Amino acid sequence: MTQKSDSAIDAFRVTRSQSLLEGLVHGSPRCARWLGNLESKVYRRELEQRTIDRPVFIGGLARSGSTILLEALAAHPAVGTHRYRDFPLIFTPCWSQAIQNRTPGAKETPMERAHGDGIAVTLDSPEAMEEPIWMSFFPEAHDPAHPHILDDSTDYPAFERFYRDHLRKILLVRDRPRYVAKGNYNTTRMRYLLKLFPDAKFVLPIRHPRGHIASLRKQQHLFAKGETAHPRALKHMQRVGHFEFGLDRRPINVGRPEVVAEIESLWNTGEEIRGWARYWAYLYGWVYEQLRRDENLSQAVRVVRFEDLCDDPVGELAQLLDHCGLDDCDEIASFASGIHAPTYYRADFTPDEERVIAEETDAVAALFGYEASTPGQTPTRRFGSLVETHAE
Repeated sequence: MTQKSDSAIDAFRVTRSQSLLEGLVHGSPRCARWLGNLESKVYRRELEQRTIDRPVFIGGLARSGSTILLEALAAHPAVGTHRYRDFPLIFTPCWSQAIQNRTPGAKETPMERAHGDGIAVTLDSPEAMEEPIWMSFFPEAHDPAHPHILDDSTDYPAFERFYRDHLRKILLVRDRPRYVAKGNYNTTRMRYLLKLFPDAKFVLPIRHPRGHIASLRKQQHLFAKGETAHPRALKHMQRVGHFEFGLDRRPINVGRPEVVAEIESLWNTGEEIRGWARYWAYLYGWVYEQLRRDENLSQAVRVVRFEDLCDDPVGELAQLLDHCGLDDCDEIASFASGIHAPTYYRADFTPDEERVIAEETDAVAALFGYEASTPGQTPTRRFGSLVETHAE
């Protein structure tokens, strides 16, 4: 869904034919998996020649800077990613690419995406597209009543074979040696992914809760209006596996169902700011504990603060490339020149809302080096991997 007119709401328009095709492909997960496995058999020789080397997974809560980081890494000549045009035929990317090669389209003009955040995209822009595969094998992946954590105790051979083949297919169709994927929900799957790929690298963006919540609130309002005006957009978002905003917004459950219930109750009763603030602290507090307790995971993760990226894009991207094992290149330097703090909205909170955000998030924000908004908090500045133990 990209913007077709001056109206932000029109960006959510999904054509009837597009919706029908999506329903045909994703209406039967079992059939989609069968086709994907059949494609793997057809391309087995080519897939065996592709090595999954240090795959990179970008996580973090939505609106933390994950899209910018994906686009930055996708600009690297060694990197292959999913693209918008991969959906809805996400289970069979080789056949999808073969069809597209035979039906070349007209040259596209980049248009601002539905988020209205100034990021212009085409069908060939990188995008988060893995989620339908995860949902197919893990049907409770987005049920707020069930924990969404997958770790090194998770064992699912059928998924693991399919997933490894899928990554090889993306490397094959892009003809690139390194795989990079954005998936906000992969934040809760890092230990499982590290089990599957011991040399994997993870990138976790984080953003000061004040600016982050302002962006989350703005997107929720926009997506709710867009999906109300264009009902097929809601079904599209559900099929793609984006539940961050809109009429079917669902919090990620990291093992404390009572907190998830509180967040949903706050949202449902109009306490939007406190709901987002509690969600921010809940998720990033859990992330911090995972990194604190697991040194192997911590070494594989680079935490990127959104503000640091905006203040020093060249330096931050250089450190990011080093973490991922990618050489510096002119494409990354060129991309860095366009990164800056958002200017298309302001974080206009009332004094009461400011107090709520500080009350809910200060303690966790301090763990990631953010200055506290309330007296008595002493933040500790931290960058990159969080190997050192935080004083209890």
